[in-house]
Amino acid sequence: MFIIGIGTATPPQAYSQIDCWEAVQRTASFQKLNTRSRAILKKVLTGENGIATRHFALEKLETVFDMNPDALHARFIKHAPSLVATAAERALAQSKTRPEEIDAVLISTCTGYLCPGLTSYAIERLGLRPDVRTLDLVGQGCGAAIPNLEAARALLIAGCRRALSICVEVCSAAFYLDDDAGVLISACLFGDGASATVLSPEANGGRRVQWKSSGSLTKPADRDALRFEQKAGMLRNILTPEVPTLAAQSVGQVCDETLARAGLTRKEISAWIFHPGGRDVLLALREQFKLSGHDVRWSQGVLQKYGNMSSPSVVFALQAALSDSAPGGTWWMSSFGAGFSCFGALLEVE
Repeated sequence: MFIIGIGTATPPQAYSQIDCWEAVQRTASFQKLNTRSRAILKKVLTGENGIATRHFALEKLETVFDMNPDALHARFIKHAPSLVATAAERALAQSKTRPEEIDAVLISTCTGYLCPGLTSYAIERLGLRPDVRTLDLVGQGCGAAIPNLEAARALLIAGCRRALSICVEVCSAAFYLDDDAGVLISACLFGDGASATVLSPEANGGRRVQWKSSGSLTKPADRDALRFEQKAGMLRNILTPEVPTLAAQSVGQVCDETLARAGLTRKEISAWIFHPGGRDVLLALREQFKLSGHDVRWSQGVLQKYGNMSSPSVVFALQAALSDSAPGGTWWMSSFGAGFSCFGALLEVE
């Protein structure tokens, strides 16, 4: 399988962390927090956490913590389909693929629920064929991009000629404030965005990005370390301090197992593409793999400009590395998230 086109999209509105700190203080939810919780928000939003700006699907920043179930669902259904369409259109254009050439479309999300799913909206907005194969994938959180690509690969093996793999998250439709530290930190880290890749059994003349091998790991015993729960009709993110360590250990295990099957070692990796889950996550990954800041610059750059967008983020990092003319060879791409789950893929890049 070859990745022959990548497209990304974010809402046009970008807000600095200081903008967010000033806005959250004006909300009724902030007034209900205890002193410790207010201090956490101030520390994360005004300190150095690797994030400069985030994009939200909002008309006014003051509404970002309007925690009404109907308002949050309306935010998702209004903005998720448009983000899907924009990212997909850019991926199709880069791959020189016409919408009618797409045989399968797969969409992952965890920040909203629609039935029929977002693939219905993608068919409508992109002008895909009515007989296109569709898969709406949920429940994998930040790690979803790589299993989505794996499922697309299976469809290509089954006979599809072009597949469209999409991840979209309107994280601002799942913001929550209470006196749980993990919930507060989540509200300070996440942003909105979408990614799309066009996949083919054959390269198309651009820079060759070939999917060679992959691996995965799920740890049900650590399920409560990172997950969504439902509370008062709204999604509420659970984020614990163990996540950076879990991420580094899990990525290390999946990477080593995948490399071993391919007869390779870590020393043969020429570029590292990690899900930019947060500053501490990237620091833990650097320690695990003995990497420098330069080695993870594409992931750090995505985190700085967009925050953690959940599932699309790793594709943003891959796009950044390709745009930066990162050295060819064997690349390692890894995502991780709710579960606790971890996924990785070896890419051969020209």
